[in-house]
Amino acid sequence: MKINTKVIAGAILILLSGCAGSHEKSDLSQKTDLLDAAWITDARVWPVADSLMYGDVPAPLFRKEFTVKENVKSATLYITAAGYYKAYVNGKPVGKNYLDPAWTTLSKRVYYAMYDLSSEINAGTNVIGTTLGNGFYNPLPLRMWGSRNLREVMPVGKPAFIARLKIEYNNGDVEEILTDNSWKYAYGPVLKNNIYLGEVYDAKREIHEWNTVGFDDSEWDDPIESGGPGGKPEKAFFPHIQVTGIIDPVKITTPQKDTFIVDLGVNITGSFSMRLKGEKGDTVTFRFGERLYENGTLNTMTAVAGQIKRKGMGGPGAPDIAWQTDSYIFGDDSDIEYSPLFSFHVFRYMEVTGLKYVPEISDLKGIAFNTNVERISAFTSSSELINSIQKATDRTFLNNLISVQSDCPGREKFSYGGDLNATSEAFIYNYDMHDFYRKTLYDYIDVMCDSVFVDTAPYVGIKYCGISWESAFIVTQYQLLVYYNDTSLIREFYKTDLEWMEKVKRLHPAGLIDKGLSDHESLEKVPVQLIGTTHYIMCSRIMKKFADLMGDTENEAKFGKLAFDLTSQVREMFWDKPVADTINRQTLFSTLLYYDIIPENQKKAGLDSLMRAIKKAPAGHFTTGIFGTKYILEALSASGNADHVYKIVNSTQYPGWGFMMNNGATTIWETWKESDNVYSNCHPMFGSVTEWFYRWLGGIRPDPDNPGFKKFIIAPSTPDGLNFVKCSYQSPYGEIVSDWNKTGPGNTVYEMKIPEGSIASVVLPFKENQQLSVRGKLNNILLEKGTTGSFELDPGEYIISVSQ
Repeated sequence: MKINTKVIAGAILILLSGCAGSHEKSDLSQKTDLLDAAWITDARVWPVADSLMYGDVPAPLFRKEFTVKENVKSATLYITAAGYYKAYVNGKPVGKNYLDPAWTTLSKRVYYAMYDLSSEINAGTNVIGTTLGNGFYNPLPLRMWGSRNLREVMPVGKPAFIARLKIEYNNGDVEEILTDNSWKYAYGPVLKNNIYLGEVYDAKREIHEWNTVGFDDSEWDDPIESGGPGGKPEKAFFPHIQVTGIIDPVKITTPQKDTFIVDLGVNITGSFSMRLKGEKGDTVTFRFGERLYENGTLNTMTAVAGQIKRKGMGGPGAPDIAWQTDSYIFGDDSDIEYSPLFSFHVFRYMEVTGLKYVPEISDLKGIAFNTNVERISAFTSSSELINSIQKATDRTFLNNLISVQSDCPGREKFSYGGDLNATSEAFIYNYDMHDFYRKTLYDYIDVMCDSVFVDTAPYVGIKYCGISWESAFIVTQYQLLVYYNDTSLIREFYKTDLEWMEKVKRLHPAGLIDKGLSDHESLEKVPVQLIGTTHYIMCSRIMKKFADLMGDTENEAKFGKLAFDLTSQVREMFWDKPVADTINRQTLFSTLLYYDIIPENQKKAGLDSLMRAIKKAPAGHFTTGIFGTKYILEALSASGNADHVYKIVNSTQYPGWGFMMNNGATTIWETWKESDNVYSNCHPMFGSVTEWFYRWLGGIRPDPDNPGFKKFIIAPSTPDGLNFVKCSYQSPYGEIVSDWNKTGPGNTVYEMKIPEGSIASVVLPFKENQQLSVRGKLNNILLEKGTTGSFELDPGEYIISVSQ
């Protein structure tokens, strides 16, 4: 078999590690490593008419040969693009990154990567080759939802790139290879590439050995220098998108003649690699979906771009149904391995047509990739259902980290602030999100304006969700303070934070928020005045803390009063007065409890009302939406009802996470109701349940008054029916462990690890007739704690026994 290495997008069959950078402050005035390099692109005139943009527009290939002397000390490549790029040195792929650079508002900010090529550069002649993809810089004019054209609201243009290769010699000499019009370019075999619709690869157009030394490029054209997208290049300080898993299919079926369905067994975001055999001109087409129909054929509909599902909806030239698809057209090589380069899909199932033979299951691999955030935590329990929910949530989260935290990786791929507000803590419990969320905050800095709330960053033209979405700019800063003790971002953004609060005041002078999206996907109506105004309260309380940190006593008092006044307004509207029966009372009372709106002496009445609302719901389960679910998990548990939460979470009845698992889900759905057409089957918002696993079953919780886990809480819940939990979290001070195991009736053994430099406030389930002892795991010293389940632990490892 001849392997067509030019088609394979790098070393796809190797699990790759991430690369996180430093925590330096972003500064658009900093000196860039790209120095005097120029942005270059091809000379093609881009089509003007929308319909023409759907035609063949081959991706350009660029190359530059250069000579290197002996005794190279180091060689460093700095490179980025408007769109996506894939770079090669002497025919070999550079680095391990996919879909680089990260998506940003390119008119403001462009992140570049840095690669050490010291071992790839040889004395003598060398060559750099680069091919460009469209990414989010050159999207098609799809009318998403029939109306939203990304080209009208985002910085767009023809793909371009900029690079600098710095070569240092042992004698101190330095040489540089810069992008300029001395490079050469031609058009390659990638006929089409789009972030939603996929790729068309025509192997008949392959230019063999184009990125190797000695290739004759005399017939190639000179590129043109351009101004680029406008944003200043900055060094990427966050992990890149990389391969994080290779998935072997579990089966291949044939529901129709010459149509093959590949089942990966799990829903992934990424791509695939497949061995193909055919004759010149043959076309193999791949379509992708999260589900199958009952007859075994592919269901593409839950991941169709922008819900474009009928003729004419997507605009001139758009497909009738904007499903995910790739195509490979055979050239001279009849036995190859193909993997798309500049797109990504969400799929469990892949439909393959155009083959003249039955493929073997070994012919194909699924390639999962995501922003390679470090996994810092672990959670498992004696409940297989709970474990399956955790695994599905983990998979959902990673599937939605493609340089931004998306709401779904197929239909939209956008970074909505509401999902951040609902799940940022859940993500932080599972991964090191510090640098990723720093990048997210700069995304917001680049798109916020004075007069309206934007829903996404980068901005895609959507601005109807309101404060509960854009407040992610404030809330995410607060989470980085609480979990990482990052005060630098607060100091950097404080002026902007103050301006943002003034904007809220201008847009909602009465205080109550009366516009925007509310508790998305709640099974009953929730008024925006409740959800929006409590987010305003949250921001006011956060800004009081920020002002205190900044030594700004005037604004500390101002925001304290604002929070008090808003709290009084919400209490008057939603607690002191009767509310309509049509309101989702689960979201109502859990929100009031979560935000401490109800007076202390009336909280029991609020809890009783919440419990009654749960009892009336289908199966006695939650009917809450994007925010209410986070609130109800926390409000019930904080009031001593974690056991009741466990019964709901650990059930397979509708509505609930167990219902999803029991119906074949391997990622979390966008809606409690099963959907085979409209709603994504891979959406993070109900993934707030994993936060509950860590906070209440493991019991590991930060202390906001001692940010960064200088002092923290371990208060595990041990509900009936759950026999053990193993839970760990990597704090800035080191690993925290909170494991427990029931060894008999009334007997529980806890194992805890407290890292150096921090102190744990421990609260254990404890009854008067029980005994408690603490032993240092290393020195076996007995530390009697008496008849209370509340005490503090210094750094160390401990075994704690609670017995009858």
